[in-house]
Formats: sequence, C-alpha cells, structure tokens
Amino acid sequence: MKTKIILHGGYASHKNEQNDQFFKEILSTTKKVVNILLVYFAKESERVEVNREEDIFMFNKNNENKTLNFEVATEHFFVDQVKRADIVYLHGGTTLKILNTLKDFPNLKSMFEGKVIAGESAGSYVLSSLFYSVKAGGIFEGLGFVPVKMICHFSNEKKDKFEGLKDRNELESLFLSDYEYKVFHI
Repeated sequence: MKTKIILHGGYASHKNEQNDQFFKEILSTTKKVVNILLVYFAKESERVEVNREEDIFMFNKNNENKTLNFEVATEHFFVDQVKRADIVYLHGGTTLKILNTLKDFPNLKSMFEGKVIAGESAGSYVLSSLFYSVKAGGIFEGLGFVPVKMICHFSNEKKDKFEGLKDRNELESLFLSDYEYKVFHI
C-alpha cells in the first residue's frame, strides 16, 4: 500500500473552505475507526494544548461519520505511537526544530509506509527534499520523502529563491500559498 502524503502551505487551523477540504482529504481514504497522531515537535510546549484543540476541532468538523482517536506525539514513545497511527499530522512551527527531532528516527520513512502523512508549513518542509524558509533564513534539506523543492506561505517575491541551484534543478518546484495543499502517493 502506498503512503499518502499531503503537504499544506500554512495556517491549516484557520476556518475556511480550503482548510476544510484539506482535513477532508486527510480523512478520505481511512477506515471507520481512525487513530490520529498529532505531532507538535515544531512547537513550543506552551502552544501545544491550544494547537491540539484547534486541530481536533478541524478534524471533527470535517469528519464524515468516523470514530477519531487522537494522541499527541512524544519523542520518547514516538516509534510506538506511529505504529498505532493511521494518520500522522505534522503541525507547523519552527522548521529546524521538527527537522532535527525527526532526524533522530532513522527508519522514519519505513515507519510511515502505508499511512496518511499530512504536513502543515514546517511539517511540509521536513517531508520535502529541499525548502526555503524565511524564518530559518535560507534553503535547507528536508528528509526527502517527497521529491520537491518547496516554499510554504508562498508569495511572488519568493518565486526566485531556488534560482542558481545547480544540483537540485531536477526537483519539481512546489509553491504553496497559505491554505493550499497538494497530495502525493509515494
């Protein structure tokens, strides 16, 4: 079974039709009872509870008669939590923080196989091959699960950020504005 990866450009918790479609897409191929792992490795600890409530609201709002079970990821139990999950939701925040945390799990790609993996902003960046982040201050390598070079929170003034990259021009450029998303089957 292929892994479904959904990359979102940012601000998925804002209430609007595009974000509703994003959460419906996450849930669309799952069974009747769904285990959702909420990953806040990019967040400061004081923001986790607020983001958890927002995410649970968005999943429940866009749920079509499924039983949703939520769990918040911890670094210590992450491997077992991923095994139990049908969906892994990588919330946004500080990109290099989540990237460095996920790099501690060398078998992450195989752990994600056959699941729905959704990333929002920083969570999308880590799944890409290459990304440009204003906050992090440049171009960085992601985990490479999706072979794209990407920019979240995209606006036209960022469109030239990948020009001059000699070794990575074979990668598709993916520019996602806030609320936009794209689905990949890997």
